[in-house]
Order: sequence, then structure tokens, then C-alpha cells
Amino acid sequence: MTVSEKGSVKNTSATEYILTSFQRTDRLAVLIRNSDLGETVQRITTAGKIAEPSFQEWLRHKNEKDSFDIYIGMNTLKPEARTRTKEDIETIRHLYLDIDHDGPAALARIQQSNLVPHQNYTINTSPAKFQVVWRVQNISQEQAESLQRAMVRKFGGDPAATDSTRVLRLPDFINRKYEAEFRVQAIKHAGLVYNPQDFRLRTELIETDFRAQHRFPMSASAQPRQLSQSEHDWAYAKRALARGDDPEEVIRRIADFRTGEKHDPLDYARRTVLKAHAQLEQERGSFGVSRIPN
Repeated sequence: MTVSEKGSVKNTSATEYILTSFQRTDRLAVLIRNSDLGETVQRITTAGKIAEPSFQEWLRHKNEKDSFDIYIGMNTLKPEARTRTKEDIETIRHLYLDIDHDGPAALARIQQSNLVPHQNYTINTSPAKFQVVWRVQNISQEQAESLQRAMVRKFGGDPAATDSTRVLRLPDFINRKYEAEFRVQAIKHAGLVYNPQDFRLRTELIETDFRAQHRFPMSASAQPRQLSQSEHDWAYAKRALARGDDPEEVIRRIADFRTGEKHDPLDYARRTVLKAHAQLEQERGSFGVSRIPN
């Protein structure tokens, strides 16, 4: 999204975003979170209900009066689902990227690439940070997550935001994460719904064993396995710490990502980062592990 594009396209309201991104009968998770209070509420209902004025007024009150951040699940849930886990996902409606570093450069790489179609929405979540959304159909959960990991490798983005259960910010609500208020803005670019063949990225198996291969070689007959989400989180934490990211920021990202799936996502995230930090120190030959603040 160039400066000229941003200035020529109107922002999309939350209601319009929901009704153009989903079918009214789609069951979705709406998550609201107050990080200062450590309070999270998740509601599961239909897209049509979420778009109703009464539901929007409730979200607006929680956002503007009670300082809650507002998120929405990007894929539909099964009729019997009461939680937001991989097993609860019924239909993949979207592919997405969460761009939390070098946002304008990453957007430029996406726009200039012939490996992905034109995005449906660019969501400006805070200064220079974006979420990019493509509407899709006829795509499996495994395909979606593989493509999202491939897009992270190609264009940049948050590797922890490639799970099909991810919630993204709902446009036209205030981002309460930072001291300065920022109203989340969604710019609509395309109205098409894409198929898997429209994404021409190379999807490769991510390394499936964290042990050094020269010490623990895989036999010729061994088949690679899919990483669990906990292993993905561990690997992401290790990469983030290795490149110098603030441990507390890494903890926050993982905790936000796993909200609704873990009883205590902050404790889970802290333990994950501590383990990754200890492994890094061991690999570097350090005998003293620095303390990660509580």
C-alpha cells in the first residue's frame, strides 16, 4: 500500500469488514483483551450476530471505555465448537501475514511479487505495522499454515502468527497496546476469493527435529513429522532471542497468540522463552544464563 493508495481509498468499518470477509452464518471467535488487567474474554457466535449494532456497541464500549483490545478469528469454527483450537476449525476463509517489523518494506515486497495475488485487505494496526489478509476457498488447514509460513520466509512477518486459529485485530477499534492511541484501519484492495493455485510460493517442510543433525542423523527410512504448536513457539522464541529481540516482547507475542488455548498463556509463554534462552546459552558455550525479568 503506497502513500497515494492509502490516501485514495476509504477506510473500512468493522461491520463492512466482517460482512465482506465472511458469510453471515459463519461461526467465529471474537476475543477482547485488557493486558493491564490480565483479563481476556472470548465469545463465539455468527458473523451476522457480530455485525449487528448491539454487538458492535458492546465491543465499542469495551474498547473505548474499558480499554480492551478487539480481535476476531479469521477462520470459521465447527457448530459444536466452544473453544478456538485447531480441532475446532471448520473452514479456512483467509490467509494472512502479521507484519511487526519493517512494515512498509514488507508491503512493498508483497506488492511487487508475482508469487501471491493482490491482497483483499491491508490492516494498519499501529505505526508501520500491518496485517495483510487474503480471502481464500478450497484450502485445507495444513495448506493454509504451510503457505503462511512460506510467506513469512519470503516477505517477512511474525512466524508465530501462522496458525489457523489466529485472531487478528478488528478494524475501526483503538489499539490499546501502546501509550498513544491508534485506531486500526483497514484498506480494501480486492474483492476476489482466491484458490491455492493462486499462491505460487514454494512450501517446504520446516526442520522437524531441534537436535543437531550431525549428532542425531535421521535414518533413510524415517519420515519427517509435523511440529506441534508448542515446538513452533519454542523455535520462534529461539530465533527471536538470537536476533536480539527483547525477551519480554517475545513473551507477549507468544502469550497473545496462545490466548484462548492455554489456561495461563503468559506463564506458558514465559516458560517457552526461558527454555529457548537456556538452549541458546548452552549452544553459545555460556555458563551463566541471564535472567529474564518477571
